[in-house]
Amino acid sequence: MVYFDAASAVPLHPVARQALLASLDEGWADPARLHKEGRRARLLLDAAREAMAEAVGCRADELSFTASGTRAVHTGVAGALAGRRRVGRHLIVSAVEHSSVLHSAEAHEAEGGTVTRVPVDRGGSVDVVSYTQALRPDTALACLQSANHEVGTEQPVAEVAGACRAAGVPLLVDAAQSLGWGPVAGDWSLLTASAHKWGGPSGVGLLVVRKGVRFAVRGPVDERESGRAAGFEDIPAIVAAAASLRAVRAEAAGEAARLRELTERIRARVPRLVPDVEVVGDPVRRLPGVVTFSCLYVDGEALLHELDREGFSVSSGSSCTSSTLTPSHVLRAMGVLSEGNVRVSLPPGTAEEDVERFLAVLPGAVAGVRDKLGAPAPAAAARRAELVLDALGKRCPIPVIELAKVIGDVPVGGTVRVLADDEAARLDIPAWCEMRGQEYVGEEPADQGSAYVVRRLA
Repeated sequence: MVYFDAASAVPLHPVARQALLASLDEGWADPARLHKEGRRARLLLDAAREAMAEAVGCRADELSFTASGTRAVHTGVAGALAGRRRVGRHLIVSAVEHSSVLHSAEAHEAEGGTVTRVPVDRGGSVDVVSYTQALRPDTALACLQSANHEVGTEQPVAEVAGACRAAGVPLLVDAAQSLGWGPVAGDWSLLTASAHKWGGPSGVGLLVVRKGVRFAVRGPVDERESGRAAGFEDIPAIVAAAASLRAVRAEAAGEAARLRELTERIRARVPRLVPDVEVVGDPVRRLPGVVTFSCLYVDGEALLHELDREGFSVSSGSSCTSSTLTPSHVLRAMGVLSEGNVRVSLPPGTAEEDVERFLAVLPGAVAGVRDKLGAPAPAAAARRAELVLDALGKRCPIPVIELAKVIGDVPVGGTVRVLADDEAARLDIPAWCEMRGQEYVGEEPADQGSAYVVRRLA
């Protein structure tokens, strides 16, 4: 089985495994105790913190270990907001942040705070001017990920951090996807990350709070980790996380160049091998190993299962792979096609022949799924100037497939009115129009669901 889902979790690095096993015998005691075993555990913990702080680019006493990256985000957002409560209760996030940040924003709103969600362009990047304009006198905290977890787009963190610093607002950076490749540039104030994203063990997160940032821990305060993470530290896992981060950083430059070439190969060849595909995400400012594309007329879950049968583990942001049947918030914010979405994220060490084999099996996998769903044949001769397509009760990608089948039944300038009650249609029908050179007229109210009006241009 070939694992192409490194954006979710990277396999345990050999150095992490060695460090974990070695420290199991040395780091089991309470590092807060003064006896011999406690002092030995404290030495391991302090050394790991120093190594991690050097990799991040911060002071050791600014870094706390948490139980996960998600916990680091929740603690960081809540603590910064509480520490600056006298300034105001306004929070800024981008529309494509990880769910941990967005859930923190929702909790803040539920408690009476206000949130501005800065939109992104079609490549998934925030505009620095728009982000700067969102800053207000009552802004307590701003959040911006270093790179997106679904499409790989890198964000202009340094520029946004400069704007926030000028406004006196701390910026929290979720660096989970990028920290293994290098430190985060810019004058940020808080940073979070998760060890399993770079080949460390799961269950180790990082929270960095720069000196001078007002921070108030929410909930009961523990004496460990500066009061920011309650409970006994998992010293063997922390040691393994620090060791693996140093190891991957030593290999990062060469491996990044190699993976960029492989992902560029995928980006260039997938649209040539598979018809009706949209490659999404910024083509230049992106993580080395991530490439994401969406296939028209394809059920995302069915395609993932088909690729799994062919021996490839990939991920998806498609609405068809979620229990809510709604598109990924990232794809929705970008305004790109959500159906048939595939995220390929290559772990370090990916073999070139595995990428070539993936490109060889992908066209057949997509064609098989399309055939099962009854994807459209070439358009028939035009007959009616207006057509109403009833797709009520049908889930993605069926409404788009049926639209594609009938668009040729109206003349150029004619319209198709698609009746649909699937939330994904609001995103996928306009995206289909842009891909296929048709005009999306707009959404109109209907007795059930909505009517999406498409005018045939080609």
